[in-house]
Amino acid sequence: MLIHPQIDPAAIRFGSFAIHWYGVMYLLAFAQFLLLGRLRIRAPRYQALSWTYKDLEDLLFAGVLGVVLGGRIGYTLFYMPGHYLTHPLDILKIWEGGMSFHGGLLGVLLALYWFARKRKTTFFVVSDLVAPLVPFGLAFGRLGNFINGELWGRPTDLPWAMVFPLVDTIPRHPSQIYQFLGEGVLLGIALWIYSSKPRRVGQVSGFFLLGYGVCRFLAEYAREPDAYLGLLGLGLTMGQWLCVPMMIFGIYLMTAFKSKSA
Repeated sequence: MLIHPQIDPAAIRFGSFAIHWYGVMYLLAFAQFLLLGRLRIRAPRYQALSWTYKDLEDLLFAGVLGVVLGGRIGYTLFYMPGHYLTHPLDILKIWEGGMSFHGGLLGVLLALYWFARKRKTTFFVVSDLVAPLVPFGLAFGRLGNFINGELWGRPTDLPWAMVFPLVDTIPRHPSQIYQFLGEGVLLGIALWIYSSKPRRVGQVSGFFLLGYGVCRFLAEYAREPDAYLGLLGLGLTMGQWLCVPMMIFGIYLMTAFKSKSA
């Protein structure tokens, strides 16, 4: 049985001012987006559109706004609508936690749509560029979850079970690590390899939606359901139900588009 190390959530402290690990993870996620994005824009499709590093920076800025606004709004709507309906000002208290990946995804999709219109190209050309850059960013986020000792797993007797002392003394799945490896590292590598060859427009985006949906759906079986929601229909969590349309749409994108490869 392992014990969570209870790492100080502040990576650096200057008196009363602190830089938290979760913020560091966000910065690392944004940095890898720019570094790997430079490789992505070398693809023939993006060279033909004369994409530049400045385009990546603009895209990152739009994406950050989409993640923060969409993630917060999605959390309020998907997970605790009753609370925020009666306490609307609490929506602004981002420092208290509460972000939804699926809400953040919707926010990013809106940001990509805006950017595609600005760049006079199609939505899926932009989303195909971004998709292979997302899983590695998610991996940093899951490391932040682990450092903070949040989003812990369900009880288990597996040899690598971990006790989170700030929660209780019950051995649990280190579900943050499962998600770090699944929807982060493994999906990122698979998507990078898949996107390295010419694909029809929309296929890379579809691969991401399907791959993330599958990884997250499976990881939810090891992750403790949100206490205020519990298990929903068919014994599934909210996260699993939100993954279902992702997987369906991902399969559609991978099989329906017939435009020229690039």
